Amino acid sequence: MKHSFTETSSPVLYKDIFPYYSMPVANFKAGCDIPSDIFVTDTTLRDGQQSMKAFTPAQSIRIYKFLNEIDNGTGAIRQTEFFPYTETDRKALKQALELGYEFPQVTTWIRAHEGDFKIIKDFGIRETGMLMSCSDYHIFKKLRSTRGETMKNFLDIAEMSLKAGIQPRCHLEDVTRADLDGFVVPLVKNLKDLCGEYGFKVKIRACDTLGVGLPYESALLPRSVSAIMDKLRGECGIESGQLEWHGHNDFHFGVANSVAAWIHGCGGISSTLLGIGERCGNTSLEAMLALLCQMKGMDNLKLEVLNDVVDFFATELDFHVHEKYPIMGADFNTTKAGIHADGVLKDPEIYNSFNTEKILDRPILVMVNQTSGAAGVAAWVNIYFKLKDDEAMSKRDERVTAIKNEIDNEYASGRTDAITNEELFVYVEKFIPELAADHKKETARITRSSDI
Repeated sequence: MKHSFTETSSPVLYKDIFPYYSMPVANFKAGCDIPSDIFVTDTTLRDGQQSMKAFTPAQSIRIYKFLNEIDNGTGAIRQTEFFPYTETDRKALKQALELGYEFPQVTTWIRAHEGDFKIIKDFGIRETGMLMSCSDYHIFKKLRSTRGETMKNFLDIAEMSLKAGIQPRCHLEDVTRADLDGFVVPLVKNLKDLCGEYGFKVKIRACDTLGVGLPYESALLPRSVSAIMDKLRGECGIESGQLEWHGHNDFHFGVANSVAAWIHGCGGISSTLLGIGERCGNTSLEAMLALLCQMKGMDNLKLEVLNDVVDFFATELDFHVHEKYPIMGADFNTTKAGIHADGVLKDPEIYNSFNTEKILDRPILVMVNQTSGAAGVAAWVNIYFKLKDDEAMSKRDERVTAIKNEIDNEYASGRTDAITNEELFVYVEKFIPELAADHKKETARITRSSDI
């Protein structure tokens, strides 16, 4: 060996970064402008719903309750926004307000039209988002207007809100294709001055409407997330708590751009449950909560409620997440390879970066197929029957070997798909009958208890 290395008598596991009982810790080098208070906001019922069939009021309220349960009083999910246009929208909005939850705070979303503002005025809304399209694609081609006329209209509708005592949240649509110096910065400065006259702090949501933003430090305007944040924070003087990033996932950059916004001083990230939204979707709320836990250690979130969210979306909304979908997919922490299963047998931390069972109520899983070998079978048995320590079965146990041989015969006969849990249970009944019998007894006991 030509190059020396450091020998050690004990492993270097970086337990300060990978504690396992919580999500990994995300550390950043000095110089980052990460605010002390970072949070997410939710737009599942607004931007997310636009991409699906309309939610019923009951479905909207169930989603709102999920958000409240997940947040668990932490304020991590700071706000959510409702449409106010149809009778169905208004019924859901009214019911949400009646619940009186602190988090997420109920807000609305309107276009920069006087008629839209009149709709929300009588609801007792404390804050509303206002669409302010700021790229020339929108100003000239969609609004058929000029920059001057457009800016005046935006300021007029903001002033209407301020006069009514409603906090305006200004959504800079298509900011990643806009002229920052020629239009966006002057607009934000004017909005800031106007809000100040009425005793409010302006709130700005920078919207990457087509998902063309870039998270790289070396990227240039108008696509650079860091440069946009620097403009809004530095030149316009927008406080981190008054600033949000709203990203789309057209180029797979939804999460990356959102983290870049956090790193460059943005307080809030607009997101949706399961990343639903226009075209390729929005930044996923569960991804940002997972990152929030890594950056700020949010241990009080009830992330296990996300399992109920996935079930609800599948059964009520006919929306099914891909089995490989990070964090919430059916197979997100499932291993199939024999060498991986062997690692899980020895220590689950080898192939699990955090305790998914404790934090997500999702134990690490093993799926048995042609590559799993005896290690995969043993790992499946231990996980399925919750065998630990001295009770755990070894991959060298002759009963495990017998099951493995039966499975090998199936694949030798032409089988290509994975062995199901039901099939594996039958094998256990054949080769480890006492284990299967005990499991049936315990299942029956739990069923009787739940019936009582």
